[in-house]
Amino acid sequence: MQIHTPDWVKHAVFYQIFPDRFARSVPPHQKWLLDVPLEDWDAPPTFHGYKGGNLWGVIEQLDYLQDLGINAIYLNPIFSSASNHRYHTLDYYQVDPLLGGDEAFASLLKEAHRRNIKIVLDGTFNHASRGFYFFNDLLENGSNSPWLDWFKIEGWPLAPYDGSRPANYASWNDHRALPEFNTNHPGVREYIMRVAEHWIQLGADGWRLDSADYIKTSGFWQEFRDRVKAINPEAYIVGEIPLEASQWLDGTQFDGVSSLPFLIATTAFVVGDRQVKGHFKEYAPPPPIDAAGYGDKINELLQLYPWEIQLTQLNGINNHDTARLIDVAGGDRPSLYLATLLLFTFPGAPCIYYGDEVGLTGGYDPDCRKAFPSKEEWKRDILEYHRQLITLRHTHAALRIGEYQTLYAEGQIYVFARILAEEVLVIAVNAGNETAEVSIQPSWHSLAAASASEPNQVLFTYGSNEVNWSGEAAQRSLNFTLAPRCGLILG
Repeated sequence: MQIHTPDWVKHAVFYQIFPDRFARSVPPHQKWLLDVPLEDWDAPPTFHGYKGGNLWGVIEQLDYLQDLGINAIYLNPIFSSASNHRYHTLDYYQVDPLLGGDEAFASLLKEAHRRNIKIVLDGTFNHASRGFYFFNDLLENGSNSPWLDWFKIEGWPLAPYDGSRPANYASWNDHRALPEFNTNHPGVREYIMRVAEHWIQLGADGWRLDSADYIKTSGFWQEFRDRVKAINPEAYIVGEIPLEASQWLDGTQFDGVSSLPFLIATTAFVVGDRQVKGHFKEYAPPPPIDAAGYGDKINELLQLYPWEIQLTQLNGINNHDTARLIDVAGGDRPSLYLATLLLFTFPGAPCIYYGDEVGLTGGYDPDCRKAFPSKEEWKRDILEYHRQLITLRHTHAALRIGEYQTLYAEGQIYVFARILAEEVLVIAVNAGNETAEVSIQPSWHSLAAASASEPNQVLFTYGSNEVNWSGEAAQRSLNFTLAPRCGLILG
Protein backbone atom coordinates (compact mmCIF):
# COMPACT_ATOMS: atom_id res chain seq x y z
CA MET A 1 0.00 0.00 0.00
CA GLN A 2 1.33 3.43 -0.95
CA ILE A 3 1.16 5.86 1.96
CA HIS A 4 0.27 9.47 1.25
CA THR A 5 0.70 12.26 3.77
CA PRO A 6 0.23 16.03 3.26
CA ASP A 7 3.30 17.46 1.59
CA TRP A 8 2.94 20.85 3.29
CA VAL A 9 3.39 19.30 6.74
CA LYS A 10 6.88 18.13 5.80
CA HIS A 11 7.83 21.77 5.29
CA ALA A 12 5.89 23.22 8.22
CA VAL A 13 7.02 24.88 11.42
CA PHE A 14 4.07 24.70 13.81
CA TYR A 15 3.16 27.03 16.63
CA GLN A 16 0.81 25.71 19.32
CA ILE A 17 -1.57 28.28 20.78
CA PHE A 18 -3.58 27.91 23.97
CA PRO A 19 -6.23 30.46 22.96
CA ASP A 20 -7.17 31.78 26.41
CA ARG A 21 -3.54 32.71 27.14
CA PHE A 22 -1.91 33.91 23.91
CA ALA A 23 -3.35 37.31 23.03
CA ARG A 24 -6.58 39.27 23.40
CA SER A 25 -8.16 41.99 21.32
CA VAL A 26 -11.70 42.83 20.27
CA PRO A 27 -13.38 44.79 17.49
CA PRO A 28 -15.73 47.55 18.73
CA HIS A 29 -18.88 45.49 18.19
CA GLN A 30 -17.55 42.74 20.51
CA LYS A 31 -16.28 45.02 23.28
CA TRP A 32 -18.25 42.93 25.78
CA LEU A 33 -15.64 40.17 25.48
CA LEU A 34 -13.31 42.12 27.76
CA ASP A 35 -16.08 43.42 30.03
CA VAL A 36 -16.67 40.03 31.67
CA PRO A 37 -14.87 38.92 34.85
CA LEU A 38 -11.34 37.95 33.85
CA GLU A 39 -8.16 37.06 35.69
CA ASP A 40 -5.41 39.63 35.51
CA TRP A 41 -3.33 38.80 32.43
CA ASP A 42 -0.02 38.74 34.29
CA ALA A 43 -1.25 36.93 37.41
CA PRO A 44 -0.42 33.23 37.88
CA PRO A 45 -3.01 31.13 36.02
CA THR A 46 -5.60 29.11 37.91
CA PHE A 47 -7.41 25.91 37.00
CA HIS A 48 -10.76 27.56 36.35
CA GLY A 49 -10.10 31.25 35.66
CA TYR A 50 -10.27 32.87 32.24
CA LYS A 51 -7.76 35.45 31.04
CA GLY A 52 -9.75 36.35 27.94
CA GLY A 53 -7.33 35.47 25.18
CA ASN A 54 -9.27 35.15 21.93
CA LEU A 55 -9.02 34.61 18.19
CA TRP A 56 -9.04 38.34 17.48
CA GLY A 57 -5.82 38.48 19.49
CA VAL A 58 -4.35 35.63 17.44
CA ILE A 59 -5.14 37.56 14.26
CA GLU A 60 -3.25 40.59 15.58
CA GLN A 61 -0.19 38.39 16.20
CA LEU A 62 -0.12 36.73 12.76
CA ASP A 63 2.48 39.17 11.45
CA TYR A 64 4.72 38.35 14.44
CA LEU A 65 4.34 34.62 13.77
CA GLN A 66 4.94 35.03 10.05
CA ASP A 67 8.07 37.09 10.71
CA LEU A 68 9.31 34.35 13.04
CA GLY A 69 8.90 31.83 10.22
CA ILE A 70 5.77 30.05 11.44
CA ASN A 71 3.65 28.61 8.62
CA ALA A 72 1.22 26.42 10.59
CA ILE A 73 -0.77 26.98 13.77
CA TYR A 74 -2.17 24.24 15.99
CA LEU A 75 -4.96 25.66 18.13
CA ASN A 76 -6.01 24.02 21.36
CA PRO A 77 -9.82 23.58 21.32
CA ILE A 78 -11.90 26.58 20.26
CA PHE A 79 -15.43 25.19 20.50
CA SER A 80 -17.97 26.34 23.11
CA SER A 81 -16.98 25.03 26.50
CA ALA A 82 -17.29 25.63 30.21
CA SER A 83 -13.54 25.46 30.76
CA ASN A 84 -10.62 27.72 29.90
CA HIS A 85 -8.86 24.89 28.05
CA ARG A 86 -12.07 23.96 26.19
CA TYR A 87 -11.56 20.22 26.22
CA HIS A 88 -15.06 20.06 27.82
CA THR A 89 -17.00 20.57 24.57
CA LEU A 90 -20.53 21.98 24.83
CA ASP A 91 -21.21 22.56 21.13
CA TYR A 92 -19.02 21.17 18.35
CA TYR A 93 -20.63 23.45 15.76
CA GLN A 94 -19.95 26.78 17.50
CA VAL A 95 -16.73 28.61 18.21
CA ASP A 96 -16.76 29.72 21.84
CA PRO A 97 -18.31 33.20 22.12
CA LEU A 98 -15.53 34.24 24.53
CA LEU A 99 -13.02 33.56 21.73
CA GLY A 100 -14.96 35.80 19.34
CA GLY A 101 -17.32 33.19 17.98
CA ASP A 102 -17.65 31.97 14.42
CA GLU A 103 -17.00 35.47 13.07
CA ALA A 104 -13.55 35.61 14.66
CA PHE A 105 -12.66 32.14 13.38
CA ALA A 106 -13.70 33.01 9.83
CA SER A 107 -11.52 36.12 10.01
CA LEU A 108 -8.62 34.10 11.42
CA LEU A 109 -8.83 31.60 8.57
CA LYS A 110 -8.91 34.40 6.00
CA GLU A 111 -5.97 36.30 7.48
CA ALA A 112 -3.88 33.20 8.17
CA HIS A 113 -4.39 31.77 4.70
CA ARG A 114 -3.57 35.16 3.16
CA ARG A 115 -0.16 34.75 4.83
CA ASN A 116 0.11 31.08 3.76
CA ILE A 117 -0.29 29.93 7.37
CA LYS A 118 -2.26 26.72 7.92
CA ILE A 119 -4.75 26.29 10.80
CA VAL A 120 -5.15 22.88 12.51
CA LEU A 121 -7.98 22.40 15.01
CA ASP A 122 -8.06 20.27 18.16
CA GLY A 123 -10.96 17.80 18.30
CA THR A 124 -12.05 15.89 21.40
CA PHE A 125 -14.25 13.10 20.08
CA ASN A 126 -13.83 10.39 22.70
CA HIS A 127 -15.84 12.41 25.21
CA ALA A 128 -17.89 15.58 25.50
CA SER A 129 -18.88 17.83 28.40
CA ARG A 130 -21.61 17.05 30.90
CA GLY A 131 -23.14 20.28 29.56
CA PHE A 132 -23.23 18.92 26.01
CA TYR A 133 -26.81 19.21 24.74
CA PHE A 134 -27.35 15.48 24.11
CA PHE A 135 -26.02 14.53 27.53
CA ASN A 136 -28.03 17.31 29.16
CA ASP A 137 -31.18 15.87 27.61
CA LEU A 138 -30.26 12.58 29.25
CA LEU A 139 -30.00 14.32 32.63
CA GLU A 140 -33.42 15.86 32.14
CA ASN A 141 -35.27 12.87 30.72
CA GLY A 142 -33.39 9.83 31.99
CA SER A 143 -34.11 6.60 30.16
CA ASN A 144 -36.69 8.42 28.01
CA SER A 145 -34.02 10.51 26.31
CA PRO A 146 -33.59 9.93 22.56
CA TRP A 147 -29.84 10.07 23.20
CA LEU A 148 -29.77 7.30 25.80
CA ASP A 149 -27.51 5.03 23.76
CA TRP A 150 -25.11 7.81 22.77
CA PHE A 151 -23.32 7.43 26.11
CA LYS A 152 -22.13 4.53 28.26
CA ILE A 153 -24.76 4.43 30.98
CA GLU A 154 -24.03 2.01 33.82
CA GLY A 155 -26.95 2.64 36.18
CA TRP A 156 -29.37 5.18 37.63
CA PRO A 157 -29.56 7.87 38.81
CA LEU A 158 -26.78 9.75 37.03
CA ALA A 159 -24.64 11.99 39.22
CA PRO A 160 -22.65 14.39 37.06
CA TYR A 161 -21.89 16.84 39.90
CA ASP A 162 -22.20 14.95 43.18
CA GLY A 163 -18.85 13.31 43.86
CA SER A 164 -20.21 11.45 46.86
CA ARG A 165 -22.33 9.21 44.62
CA PRO A 166 -21.41 6.92 41.71
CA ALA A 167 -21.51 8.78 38.41
CA ASN A 168 -23.19 5.75 36.76
CA TYR A 169 -21.72 6.51 33.36
CA ALA A 170 -18.32 6.01 31.80
CA SER A 171 -16.15 9.11 31.64
CA TRP A 172 -12.65 9.96 30.53
CA ASN A 173 -10.24 8.85 33.27
CA ASP A 174 -13.25 8.75 35.65
CA HIS A 175 -13.59 12.52 35.36
CA ARG A 176 -17.36 12.89 35.57
CA ALA A 177 -17.25 16.26 33.79
CA LEU A 178 -16.32 14.33 30.63
CA PRO A 179 -18.88 11.65 29.71
CA GLU A 180 -17.60 9.26 27.06
CA PHE A 181 -19.36 8.84 23.75
CA ASN A 182 -20.54 5.39 22.72
CA THR A 183 -18.69 5.47 19.41
CA ASN A 184 -20.10 2.04 18.51
CA HIS A 185 -23.48 3.72 18.04
CA PRO A 186 -24.05 4.64 14.37
CA GLY A 187 -25.67 7.96 15.29
CA VAL A 188 -22.70 9.03 17.39
CA ARG A 189 -20.28 7.97 14.71
CA GLU A 190 -22.16 9.90 12.02
CA TYR A 191 -22.41 12.97 14.24
CA ILE A 192 -18.64 13.06 14.81
CA MET A 193 -17.88 12.46 11.15
CA ARG A 194 -20.10 15.38 10.16
CA VAL A 195 -18.46 17.65 12.71
CA ALA A 196 -15.08 16.75 11.24
CA GLU A 197 -16.32 17.42 7.72
CA HIS A 198 -17.98 20.72 8.66
CA TRP A 199 -14.84 22.48 9.84
CA ILE A 200 -12.72 21.18 6.96
CA GLN A 201 -15.37 22.48 4.55
CA LEU A 202 -15.12 25.87 6.24
CA GLY A 203 -11.39 25.93 5.56
CA ALA A 204 -9.57 24.36 8.52
CA ASP A 205 -6.42 22.58 7.35
CA GLY A 206 -6.54 19.56 9.61
CA TRP A 207 -7.35 17.93 12.92
CA ARG A 208 -5.28 17.16 15.98
CA LEU A 209 -7.23 14.39 17.73
CA ASP A 210 -7.25 14.44 21.51
CA SER A 211 -7.11 11.11 23.38
CA ALA A 212 -7.32 9.32 20.05
CA ASP A 213 -6.21 5.98 21.49
CA TYR A 214 -9.28 5.86 23.75
CA ILE A 215 -11.58 5.26 20.78
CA LYS A 216 -11.55 1.49 20.16
CA THR A 217 -14.41 1.24 17.66
CA SER A 218 -13.28 -0.82 14.65
CA GLY A 219 -12.93 1.25 11.50
CA PHE A 220 -13.68 4.56 13.23
CA TRP A 221 -10.46 6.37 12.40
CA GLN A 222 -10.32 4.83 8.92
CA GLU A 223 -13.72 6.34 8.16
CA PHE A 224 -12.69 9.63 9.76
CA ARG A 225 -9.68 9.83 7.44
CA ASP A 226 -11.67 8.87 4.34
CA ARG A 227 -14.31 11.49 4.95
CA VAL A 228 -11.93 14.31 5.83
CA LYS A 229 -9.60 13.54 2.93
CA ALA A 230 -12.57 13.39 0.52
CA ILE A 231 -13.06 17.10 1.21
CA ASN A 232 -9.38 18.07 1.35
CA PRO A 233 -6.83 15.38 0.40
CA GLU A 234 -4.09 17.54 1.96
CA ALA A 235 -5.80 17.93 5.34
CA TYR A 236 -3.49 16.93 8.20
CA ILE A 237 -4.72 14.29 10.65
CA VAL A 238 -2.51 13.92 13.73
CA GLY A 239 -3.44 11.82 16.74
CA GLU A 240 -2.54 12.23 20.37
CA ILE A 241 -0.98 8.82 20.99
CA PRO A 242 1.43 9.05 23.94
CA LEU A 243 3.91 6.32 23.05
CA GLU A 244 4.20 3.61 20.38
CA ALA A 245 1.61 4.22 17.63
CA SER A 246 2.20 1.66 14.86
CA GLN A 247 -1.40 0.47 14.78
CA TRP A 248 -2.58 4.00 13.92
CA LEU A 249 0.19 4.80 11.44
CA ASP A 250 -0.47 2.25 8.73
CA GLY A 251 -1.46 4.88 6.18
CA THR A 252 -5.23 4.32 6.63
CA GLN A 253 -5.72 6.45 9.77
CA PHE A 254 -3.37 9.22 10.92
CA ASP A 255 -0.68 11.14 9.07
CA GLY A 256 1.31 11.35 12.27
CA VAL A 257 1.18 11.52 16.05
CA SER A 258 2.49 13.93 18.64
CA SER A 259 5.69 12.17 19.66
CA LEU A 260 6.42 11.88 23.37
CA PRO A 261 9.31 9.43 22.77
CA PHE A 262 11.29 12.22 21.07
CA LEU A 263 10.58 14.57 23.95
CA ILE A 264 11.51 12.01 26.61
CA ALA A 265 14.73 10.89 24.90
CA THR A 266 15.88 14.43 24.17
CA THR A 267 15.24 15.54 27.74
CA ALA A 268 17.10 12.53 29.15
CA PHE A 269 20.11 13.36 26.98
CA VAL A 270 20.47 17.15 27.01
CA VAL A 271 19.05 17.83 30.48
CA GLY A 272 20.43 14.65 32.06
CA ASP A 273 20.82 14.81 35.82
CA ARG A 274 19.88 18.51 35.85
CA GLN A 275 16.23 17.50 35.81
CA VAL A 276 14.46 18.79 38.91
CA LYS A 277 11.09 17.33 37.87
CA GLY A 278 9.52 15.21 35.17
CA HIS A 279 7.56 16.75 32.33
CA PHE A 280 4.46 15.17 33.87
CA LYS A 281 3.52 15.48 37.53
CA GLU A 282 2.54 11.81 37.69
CA TYR A 283 5.93 10.50 36.54
CA ALA A 284 9.50 10.79 37.73
CA PRO A 285 12.08 12.31 35.39
CA PRO A 286 13.47 9.84 32.83
CA PRO A 287 16.89 8.49 33.81
CA PRO A 288 19.76 10.42 32.17
CA ILE A 289 21.24 8.82 29.06
CA ASP A 290 24.50 9.36 27.22
CA ALA A 291 24.94 9.97 23.50
CA ALA A 292 24.97 6.27 22.66
CA GLY A 293 21.72 5.76 24.54
CA TYR A 294 20.21 8.77 22.81
CA GLY A 295 21.29 7.51 19.41
CA ASP A 296 19.77 4.11 20.13
CA LYS A 297 16.41 5.62 21.17
CA ILE A 298 16.27 8.03 18.25
CA ASN A 299 17.12 5.38 15.69
CA GLU A 300 14.63 2.96 17.21
CA LEU A 301 12.00 5.70 16.91
CA LEU A 302 12.93 6.33 13.28
CA GLN A 303 12.53 2.63 12.50
CA LEU A 304 9.04 2.37 13.97
CA TYR A 305 7.06 3.97 11.14
CA PRO A 306 7.29 4.37 7.36
CA TRP A 307 9.51 7.27 6.29
CA GLU A 308 6.58 9.10 4.67
CA ILE A 309 4.95 9.23 8.10
CA GLN A 310 8.17 10.09 9.95
CA LEU A 311 8.23 13.30 7.93
CA THR A 312 4.76 14.29 9.15
CA GLN A 313 5.11 13.54 12.85
CA LEU A 314 4.33 16.47 15.16
CA ASN A 315 7.36 16.92 17.41
CA GLY A 316 7.88 19.25 20.35
CA ILE A 317 9.77 19.73 23.59
CA ASN A 318 6.74 21.13 25.48
CA ASN A 319 2.97 21.24 25.24
CA HIS A 320 -0.08 22.27 27.28
CA ASP A 321 0.08 19.11 29.42
CA THR A 322 3.77 19.26 30.39
CA ALA A 323 6.01 21.37 32.55
CA ARG A 324 8.09 23.50 30.22
CA LEU A 325 11.54 22.12 29.51
CA ILE A 326 13.29 25.14 31.04
CA ASP A 327 11.51 24.32 34.34
CA VAL A 328 12.22 20.61 34.05
CA ALA A 329 15.89 21.58 33.72
CA GLY A 330 15.80 23.82 36.80
CA GLY A 331 16.27 26.96 34.72
CA ASP A 332 19.31 25.64 32.84
CA ARG A 333 19.27 27.64 29.63
CA PRO A 334 21.71 25.42 27.65
CA SER A 335 19.24 22.53 28.07
CA LEU A 336 16.61 24.60 26.27
CA TYR A 337 19.06 25.62 23.54
CA LEU A 338 20.30 22.09 22.86
CA ALA A 339 16.83 20.54 22.90
CA THR A 340 15.61 23.22 20.47
CA LEU A 341 18.58 22.57 18.18
CA LEU A 342 17.77 18.85 18.12
CA LEU A 343 14.08 19.57 17.53
CA PHE A 344 14.66 21.73 14.46
CA THR A 345 17.08 19.27 12.89
CA PHE A 346 14.94 16.16 13.44
CA PRO A 347 12.61 14.56 10.85
CA GLY A 348 8.98 15.60 11.27
CA ALA A 349 7.29 18.93 11.81
CA PRO A 350 8.71 20.89 14.77
CA CYS A 351 6.11 22.54 16.98
CA ILE A 352 6.84 25.49 19.28
CA TYR A 353 4.59 25.74 22.32
CA TYR A 354 3.57 29.39 22.57
CA GLY A 355 6.03 31.44 24.59
CA ASP A 356 8.92 29.00 24.42
CA GLU A 357 10.52 31.24 21.82
CA VAL A 358 10.65 34.17 24.27
CA GLY A 359 11.67 32.18 27.34
CA LEU A 360 8.29 31.73 29.02
CA THR A 361 8.57 29.46 32.06
CA GLY A 362 5.97 27.20 33.65
CA GLY A 363 5.63 24.15 35.86
CA TYR A 364 2.76 21.70 36.01
CA ASP A 365 -0.78 22.55 34.92
CA PRO A 366 -2.00 25.28 35.24
CA ASP A 367 1.43 26.93 35.46
CA CYS A 368 2.43 25.65 32.00
CA ARG A 369 -0.50 27.69 30.62
CA LYS A 370 0.64 31.16 31.62
CA ALA A 371 -0.34 34.23 29.65
CA PHE A 372 2.02 35.20 26.82
CA PRO A 373 4.40 37.83 28.25
CA SER A 374 4.69 41.47 27.23
CA LYS A 375 7.59 42.44 24.96
CA GLU A 376 9.46 43.91 27.91
CA GLU A 377 9.71 40.42 29.39
CA TRP A 378 10.88 38.62 26.25
CA LYS A 379 14.26 36.90 26.34
CA ARG A 380 15.54 38.32 23.08
CA ASP A 381 18.46 35.91 22.79
CA ILE A 382 16.08 32.94 22.96
CA LEU A 383 13.84 34.55 20.34
CA GLU A 384 16.77 35.15 17.99
CA TYR A 385 17.97 31.57 18.53
CA HIS A 386 14.59 30.26 17.39
CA ARG A 387 14.48 32.65 14.46
CA GLN A 388 17.86 31.46 13.18
CA LEU A 389 16.96 27.78 13.43
CA ILE A 390 13.59 28.30 11.74
CA THR A 391 15.28 30.20 8.90
CA LEU A 392 17.81 27.40 8.43
CA ARG A 393 15.07 24.77 8.36
CA HIS A 394 13.17 26.70 5.70
CA THR A 395 16.37 27.29 3.71
CA HIS A 396 17.72 23.73 3.68
CA ALA A 397 15.45 20.98 2.38
CA ALA A 398 17.76 18.36 3.90
CA LEU A 399 16.64 19.47 7.37
CA ARG A 400 13.03 18.90 6.39
CA ILE A 401 13.00 15.77 4.23
CA GLY A 402 16.58 14.52 4.17
CA GLU A 403 17.61 11.08 5.43
CA TYR A 404 18.93 10.85 8.99
CA GLN A 405 22.25 9.18 9.77
CA THR A 406 24.00 8.96 13.13
CA LEU A 407 27.74 9.59 12.64
CA TYR A 408 29.10 9.54 16.18
CA ALA A 409 27.63 8.80 19.61
CA GLU A 410 30.08 8.46 22.47
CA GLY A 411 30.16 9.99 25.93
CA GLN A 412 28.08 13.15 25.73
CA ILE A 413 28.88 13.88 22.06
CA TYR A 414 26.24 13.19 19.45
CA VAL A 415 26.85 13.89 15.76
CA PHE A 416 24.43 13.15 12.91
CA ALA A 417 23.78 14.10 9.32
CA ARG A 418 20.69 15.07 7.32
CA ILE A 419 21.21 14.09 3.69
CA LEU A 420 19.24 14.95 0.57
CA ALA A 421 20.86 14.27 -2.81
CA GLU A 422 23.77 16.71 -3.08
CA GLU A 423 23.06 18.45 0.21
CA VAL A 424 24.67 17.17 3.41
CA LEU A 425 24.27 18.93 6.75
CA VAL A 426 26.07 17.77 9.88
CA ILE A 427 24.78 18.55 13.36
CA ALA A 428 27.05 18.13 16.38
CA VAL A 429 26.01 18.46 20.03
CA ASN A 430 28.10 18.35 23.19
CA ALA A 431 25.74 17.75 26.11
CA GLY A 432 28.65 17.36 28.55
CA ASN A 433 30.36 19.78 30.90
CA GLU A 434 33.82 19.63 29.32
CA THR A 435 35.26 20.78 26.01
CA ALA A 436 35.45 17.79 23.68
CA GLU A 437 37.53 17.03 20.60
CA VAL A 438 36.06 14.55 18.15
CA SER A 439 37.35 13.27 14.81
CA ILE A 440 35.15 11.20 12.49
CA GLN A 441 35.40 9.77 9.01
CA PRO A 442 31.92 10.40 7.58
CA SER A 443 30.01 7.50 6.07
CA TRP A 444 27.14 9.30 4.39
CA HIS A 445 28.25 8.64 0.82
CA SER A 446 25.78 5.79 0.39
CA LEU A 447 22.93 8.26 0.92
CA ALA A 448 24.34 11.34 -0.79
CA ALA A 449 24.71 11.94 -4.49
CA ALA A 450 28.16 11.33 -5.94
CA SER A 451 28.43 15.05 -6.65
CA ALA A 452 27.75 16.03 -3.02
CA SER A 453 30.43 18.33 -1.68
CA GLU A 454 31.91 18.14 1.78
CA PRO A 455 30.04 20.33 4.29
CA ASN A 456 32.56 22.92 5.37
CA GLN A 457 30.60 26.03 6.32
CA VAL A 458 29.34 26.62 9.83
CA LEU A 459 25.72 27.60 9.23
CA PHE A 460 24.83 27.89 12.89
CA THR A 461 26.71 27.69 16.15
CA TYR A 462 25.76 27.89 19.78
CA GLY A 463 28.95 28.44 21.74
CA SER A 464 32.58 28.74 20.67
CA ASN A 465 33.00 25.66 18.51
CA GLU A 466 35.59 24.85 15.87
CA VAL A 467 35.49 22.46 12.91
CA ASN A 468 37.87 21.52 10.08
CA TRP A 469 38.75 18.77 7.63
CA SER A 470 42.05 16.90 7.51
CA GLY A 471 43.62 14.06 5.52
CA GLU A 472 43.42 13.02 1.89
CA ALA A 473 40.77 11.39 -0.32
CA ALA A 474 39.03 8.43 1.33
CA GLN A 475 40.88 9.06 4.61
CA ARG A 476 39.43 12.54 5.11
CA SER A 477 38.47 13.27 8.70
CA LEU A 478 36.01 15.81 10.05
CA ASN A 479 37.34 17.30 13.28
CA PHE A 480 35.32 19.10 15.93
CA THR A 481 36.26 21.05 19.01
CA LEU A 482 32.97 21.48 20.86
CA ALA A 483 32.54 23.76 23.84
CA PRO A 484 30.67 22.41 26.87
CA ARG A 485 26.86 22.29 26.49
CA CYS A 486 27.03 23.63 22.94
CA GLY A 487 26.33 22.61 19.35
CA LEU A 488 26.55 23.55 15.69
CA ILE A 489 25.23 22.92 12.20
CA LEU A 490 27.71 22.42 9.37
CA GLY A 491 26.68 22.64 5.72
